[in-house]
Amino acid sequence: MPDRSKQGVQPLLDFLQGKSEEVQRISKIDRCGLSYTDKVALITGGTKGMGAGCARVFVDAGAKVMICGRDTQAGNKVAKELTAQGPGACVFEKCDVSRPEEVRLLINRTVEHFGRLDCLFNNAGYHPPLGPIDDVTLEDVTSLLQTNFVSQVAACKYALPHLRKTRGTIVNMGSCTGVLGQEGGALYAGTKGAISAFTKSLAIEEARHGVRVNAVLPGNIYTDSRARMVKELGVTGAEVDRWAEANQPIGRSGTPEEVGQVVLFLATSASSYLTGIELMISSGIELGTGVKYPPLWL
Repeated sequence: MPDRSKQGVQPLLDFLQGKSEEVQRISKIDRCGLSYTDKVALITGGTKGMGAGCARVFVDAGAKVMICGRDTQAGNKVAKELTAQGPGACVFEKCDVSRPEEVRLLINRTVEHFGRLDCLFNNAGYHPPLGPIDDVTLEDVTSLLQTNFVSQVAACKYALPHLRKTRGTIVNMGSCTGVLGQEGGALYAGTKGAISAFTKSLAIEEARHGVRVNAVLPGNIYTDSRARMVKELGVTGAEVDRWAEANQPIGRSGTPEEVGQVVLFLATSASSYLTGIELMISSGIELGTGVKYPPLWL
């Protein structure tokens, strides 16, 4: 006979109350033979989190990588570390992606520095604190749209003349929330939903030019922004980490490098027959039913 004490919610309670192990922040890179030698990738928001993890994977694959961000000190540090790591190289350029003119200059400087552009990874964006729509102002809407969505449109617009020459690729950073929704994150999810629709439409338009356009939709990835959200929630990191791990079948969060490996795949010819897709990097968080109460942000 099955042990009924371990049925229902009891296994979840045991897991959440159990001893927490530190979430792995950096994973070993496994490119499965994929190479990007002598090709150029531009990664926005590449000074930390998923952007830095993706830059690490691309440099490991031999690429010449331009990263951007608003923090010059952090950006130069990442670029120096990744170039020393090799075999590729990394350069930092300061840029506030919410300002389209700065994005235009960033694209131009990337091509001037490296001579070409093969992949644009629109990674930059941010997640505001969780909360009800009552607390959202119209200024919040405009600001988040500018950073999360308009920046990607601008980067694509200015990069495409160069990507058409190399028959390159665009990878846009979406989110599982743009498909699944997120309690307390309606505004953020809305910006990510816009990216999904934009990616599909642009993929149709650019197919005639040989440019493939895809999107990645991460789920629970352990990043600096997640650590910040934990702090804002006012609970211990262990509690939130265990809760996050309980929301996907694999039982753990992903790492920025695991996101980078998927982005690299979409950038290379290994994915030559893929365009207009939304690839969830989620460990199955969207599958089946799961605990949805009580909400964490209350």
